[in-house]
Amino acid sequence: MNTFCQSCGAPVPDAPGAGYCTYCTDEKGNLKSREAVRAGIAAWLEQFSPNDGTVDFRKRADSYMNAMPAWAEA
Repeated sequence: MNTFCQSCGAPVPDAPGAGYCTYCTDEKGNLKSREAVRAGIAAWLEQFSPNDGTVDFRKRADSYMNAMPAWAEA
């Protein structure tokens, strides 16, 4: 059974104790900064509509992150 990253929601088949994926952690397994994760999520969201210049993908990333346990109260 997959668990999901507490920071971005990506599947984590073998979640280490912290429950974060490789996209959201550094080489030591520590959670990256909110800004670094935000940039990654914004880039991921932009893949779905790359030519839409009216969308602020950083704002969408903020909304998405606010629903994730790692960032809900940040």
